[in-house]
Amino acid sequence: MAKILVIEDEDPLREDILETLECLYFEGIGGENGVVGVQLAQIHLPDLIICDIMMPELDGYGVLNALRQNPETATIPFIFLSAKADKLAVRQGMNLGAEDYLTKPFTISELSQAISTQLEKRLIVEKQSQEKLDELRSNITRSLPHELRTPLQGILGLSDILINQFDVMDSDAVMGMLKEINNSAHRLYRLIKNFLLYAELEIIAFDAERLEELQSYQTSSTKNLITNVASQKARELGREADLQLRLQDAIVNIAETHLKKIIEELIDNAFKFSSINTTVSIESSYYKDTYTVSLLNHGQGMTPEQIAKIGAYMQFERKLYEQQGSGLGLIIAKRLVELHGGKLTIESIPDEPIKVEFTLPSLEN
Repeated sequence: MAKILVIEDEDPLREDILETLECLYFEGIGGENGVVGVQLAQIHLPDLIICDIMMPELDGYGVLNALRQNPETATIPFIFLSAKADKLAVRQGMNLGAEDYLTKPFTISELSQAISTQLEKRLIVEKQSQEKLDELRSNITRSLPHELRTPLQGILGLSDILINQFDVMDSDAVMGMLKEINNSAHRLYRLIKNFLLYAELEIIAFDAERLEELQSYQTSSTKNLITNVASQKARELGREADLQLRLQDAIVNIAETHLKKIIEELIDNAFKFSSINTTVSIESSYYKDTYTVSLLNHGQGMTPEQIAKIGAYMQFERKLYEQQGSGLGLIIAKRLVELHGGKLTIESIPDEPIKVEFTLPSLEN
C-alpha cells in the first residue's frame, strides 16, 4: 500500500483528501502546516507528497526546498495544491522540482489521476535503477574475480620464487622479477581505483547535491593538461614519434583530475589498440561554449553493435586480442563526460581508423 503525505493547513480539505486516499486504498498521513509536514516526511519517507502552497510559517515552496536538501527525501514525488492558477506560480513550483500541480477546487478524478501518474513514474524509475544495479552486480561478479586474480597471482607467484630461491639467484634475475612484481602491483592498484571510481560515479549520478558539486569545478588550461598527459603516456610506451597534437586552449567546466582521467583512459586505449609507427592524433577546438576533443588511431576498430553495447566490465574480442584489464577505462571516461553535461561518441568500422570524440561545456581561453 502506497504511503501518501498530505500537507494542508485547511483542516476540512486535508481531512477530505485523507478520506479520499483511504477510499482509493492508499495510506494517508496528514500534516497541518509546512513545518510539521517536513518533519513527517523525514520520519515516514512517504511514496508521494501532496502539499498546499500558501501556508503560514513555511509555505509549500519552502517545504519542497527543505526536502530536496535531504538525500532521503530528495526524490519523493511532489504534487502542489493551490488556489492560484497563474503560470508564474506553476513555473516556480516546477523549477523547484515539483512533479505536478493541482488547482483548487479539484475533482476526485483529477486527484486520483495525478497520484496514479506520479506513483507509476516512481515505479518505472525504481525498476530502471534496480535493473542497472542488477546488471552492475552481474558484471562485477563475472569480471572482478578474474581481473583481480590475474595480477595478484603474478605478485604471489614471483614473490614465492624470490623467497624460496633468493640465495641461488643472480642480481639480474632478482631485478627482473621485482620489476614484474612492481608492474603487477601497479596494474592491480589501477584496477581497484577504477572499480571504486566507477561505483562512485554511479552514486553521484543519482545524488543531486553531489552532482552539482562535481560540476562546479573548472580547468583553466586544457592545452597544457592534454599535452602533458599524452606526452607522458607516449614516452612510457616508446611512441613519442607516433603522437600528433593539434590543440586549442580553453577553460572547461570540469576538475583537472577528472579531465586528466578522461584523457589518460582514451589515450591509453588509442595506443593499446594501434601498432607502433602508426599515428595517434589528438585535436581540440572551441566553438559556441563547447570544447571538443578528438582522438584518432589506426588500429583495431569496432562494429556498430559493439559501440552500442559499451558498458562497464565489457571487453570486445578478448580471446582474439588478449587485451588485459576490466574494460572500465572507456566507460569511466564516457560517464565523466556525461555527468559534466557533455557527450562522448565513437566512430569506427572494423579494420578502419577509430575516432573517439567528446565535448564539454567551455569558455574560450
